[in-house]
Amino acid sequence: MKAITVTDPDAGTAGMTLTEQPEPRASENDVIVRVHASGFTPGELTWPATWTDRAGRDRTPSIPGHELSGVVAELGYGTTGLAVGQRVFGLADWTRNGTLAELVAVEARNLAPLPADIDFVTAASLPISGLTAWQGLFEHGHLRSGESVLVHGAAGGVGSVATQLARDAGAYVIGTGRTADRDVALGFGANEFVDLGTDELTSAGPVNLVFDVIGGDIGDRSVDLVRAGGTFVSIAGPTRQPAGGRSVFFVVEAVRDQLTQIAARVRDGRLRTGIGTVRPLDDAVAALNPTERSTGKTIISVG
Repeated sequence: MKAITVTDPDAGTAGMTLTEQPEPRASENDVIVRVHASGFTPGELTWPATWTDRAGRDRTPSIPGHELSGVVAELGYGTTGLAVGQRVFGLADWTRNGTLAELVAVEARNLAPLPADIDFVTAASLPISGLTAWQGLFEHGHLRSGESVLVHGAAGGVGSVATQLARDAGAYVIGTGRTADRDVALGFGANEFVDLGTDELTSAGPVNLVFDVIGGDIGDRSVDLVRAGGTFVSIAGPTRQPAGGRSVFFVVEAVRDQLTQIAARVRDGRLRTGIGTVRPLDDAVAALNPTERSTGKTIISVG
């Protein structure tokens, strides 16, 4: 099968190569999915799991990409809940070969049925941003209707979904970003926008929840914006506890029920993702190494 592979942890996306690789085999509770579309997060090339297996052994050449949509081609022993020929989408395992390939082996529990009225490209843009936003807001942040939330990077992949989910849940959303992000963030539903380049960050607080995707100095200063009893949630790294509140750092995981609820919101028009370039697998290396800054998420169409 055709696949994008990487072998050098220091090369970044420039080290990607289109190669022929053996077709994956289905382990117990696995399914083999014929990939129709794949998302990719450049940051994954810095994750140890991209380069080593669970035992710490080198597994290069490895196939990156973890977001996928496609059709079930084969069931592993003991697999239940899915059927051959079924449309699915979800999140491939971090420590196994990924989705920038014609076929991928995935634990069945990491996938959800894909409704017929959601196209494969849209579905491939949902898993990481959708699950990260959902888990940050509701599972770790316990956001409720009537509360306030500060969403950093509100025009970005995760931030834009978090903004929409929070508004849909009845929260008051303050989005942040740079000057060029203002209209995009407000278009996704932010009630207010704080320009990180020109506005005082303190003007955004206090809030019940801070959802941080940036980290660094901005993340550290944002801890003080959490009101007593509130929560600081980050995917950028652990940080200090807010006064009278709590701090949570988490890594997203695949949850079928959450994927299903995210898909339902896409179907009824309550949620959309920012898709930019869509390119075939043969052009994936060039697409994932753009010469100019692109807007929206790059999706690789495989099927």
